[in-house]
Amino acid sequence: MDYYLFQQINGLAGRWAWLDYFGIFTASYLQYFVAAALLAFLALGNTKQEKIKNRVMVVLAFASALVARFGFASPIYEFFMRLRPFAAHAATQLIAYDAARSSFPSGHASFFFALAAAIYLFEKGVYLEPSAQGKLHRRNSYWFFAAALIISFARVFVGVHYPGDILAGTLIGIFSGWLVWNLFNLYQNKKAR
Repeated sequence: MDYYLFQQINGLAGRWAWLDYFGIFTASYLQYFVAAALLAFLALGNTKQEKIKNRVMVVLAFASALVARFGFASPIYEFFMRLRPFAAHAATQLIAYDAARSSFPSGHASFFFALAAAIYLFEKGVYLEPSAQGKLHRRNSYWFFAAALIISFARVFVGVHYPGDILAGTLIGIFSGWLVWNLFNLYQNKKAR
C-alpha cells in the first residue's frame, strides 16, 4: 500500500514543468520561509506581555522541532534502514539526495509537524478565552500545519520519501510538540508554587 501510494503521487512528477517546479520549491525551500515566519513572531506583539508570549512560543516550537528531529527521528535512522524510493524502485527523482540515508521516518515531517503542534498547543493554552484575539492567534497554527503538510507531501512527490515515512514523521512531530508543551507546563506549575 505504501509503495502504491508513492507511485500515485510520484507518478505525477515529470509531467508538467510548473508542477515539478512547485514540488521542488515546496520540498526544498518552503522550509526556510516557514522558519522565517516563525522567527518573525519574535518582533510581533503590541504589549510587552504579548512579545514575551510570542518569544516563548517560538522557543517552544523550535525546541519541539529539535526534539522530534534529533531526539526521535535521528536515533530511528540508526536502527532502521529503509532505502529511499528512488534507490529501491524506478521513481522520478526531482531533487538530489543521499541514497545511503534512511528514508524512515521523514525528518522534515517530524520537524515541521512538531513546530505546528507546539504552536497549536501553546496558542490553545495561552488564549483560552473566546476573544477575537485568541481566535486570531490560534489561526497561526493552522498555517504552520498546512505548511508542514505541503512540505511533507512534496517530499513524496519529488521521490525522496514514501507516504509511510511521512506518517511516521507526522506522529513523531505531533508527539514531540505535545511532550515539550507538557514539560513546559510542568515547569510553569512548579515555578508558580
